[in-house]
Amino acid sequence: MNSSADTTDPILKVSDLRVEFDTYGGIVQAVRGVNFEVSEGETLAIVGESGCGKSVTVQSLMGLIPMPPGRITSGSAQYRGQEILGRTRINGRELRGSEIGMIFQDPMTSLNPTMTIGDQIAETLQVHRGFSKRDAAARAVELLSLTRIPEAEQRAQQYPFEFSGGMLQRAMIATAIACEPSVLIADEPTTALDVTIQAQILDLLNDLQRDNNMAIILITHDLGVVARMADNVAVMYAGEMVEQGTAHDIFYRAAHPYTLGLRAAMPSNVDETAQSLQPIEGSPPDLFAPPPGCGYCARCPHAVEVCATKPPPRFSLEAKHNVKCWQHHQDAPSPPTELFLSSTTQAGDTAAP
Repeated sequence: MNSSADTTDPILKVSDLRVEFDTYGGIVQAVRGVNFEVSEGETLAIVGESGCGKSVTVQSLMGLIPMPPGRITSGSAQYRGQEILGRTRINGRELRGSEIGMIFQDPMTSLNPTMTIGDQIAETLQVHRGFSKRDAAARAVELLSLTRIPEAEQRAQQYPFEFSGGMLQRAMIATAIACEPSVLIADEPTTALDVTIQAQILDLLNDLQRDNNMAIILITHDLGVVARMADNVAVMYAGEMVEQGTAHDIFYRAAHPYTLGLRAAMPSNVDETAQSLQPIEGSPPDLFAPPPGCGYCARCPHAVEVCATKPPPRFSLEAKHNVKCWQHHQDAPSPPTELFLSSTTQAGDTAAP
């Protein structure tokens, strides 16, 4: 986490992003009016369960959504004040890999099995930065060393199948940062890694951010990773951002029932006595036909009649903390502090972000 992140001028700002997919079963409304922003040197974590639209959101910014069957029906994405949605170049420079880098979720399937690791990193530099083959190869070795891969010169000559899971993730990071992007999107960068390697990868990302002042968008469902890395957090459910705030807001002043549900389902080591986890009952809504009201209504223990019929507006709680929940309306039957802040206490504290 970069506590000194400058949040005054967002380097990337996304407004009302909506993405749909045509399928045999109908139209899937995968992303429904997403808004967020991130500044230089800042880490924004987008958190939510599988299928909530996290990866589709960032892939649409990178132009990685196949069209058809996908399509962006509305929205805006501004990089340094210039619209990039639907574009792959800006000011004559390629955005993907050059200005915005991405660490994909599964490096084994994202790296080319027929090319050496060094050649794959070098190719990025040749295409986007005009490096000669010799200079690109030398820089690829430097990048592998930077990501703490031992014997980088020898490793650069090896193929992906010769790398362990942690080393593959480091090689993917080296490829993503080769062109020194201003924004790094990390899509589940520690999935399937053991906790020791996970900690090393997160430390590496922190170091790279500090050295290059990169903005990081971290896609994850792991609240432990969020607590360790994030400055700001966006909680996503059923294609919508249901709560946004600082990491401290999300962990200690959670204001949406879904956020509380995620908190309650997270293991805690605060109390000496063992506590049973509290799973979120039910299933996410069908995005072929999203509910007319709040998407979380069917699973929400605090739902009232209006939740099922009208989508909640966004209520601003503090400067950077907002939530989409009818319980924060001035006419709500119970005060939000009684419902949510007390529930946060009952859920048990987590490690301070």
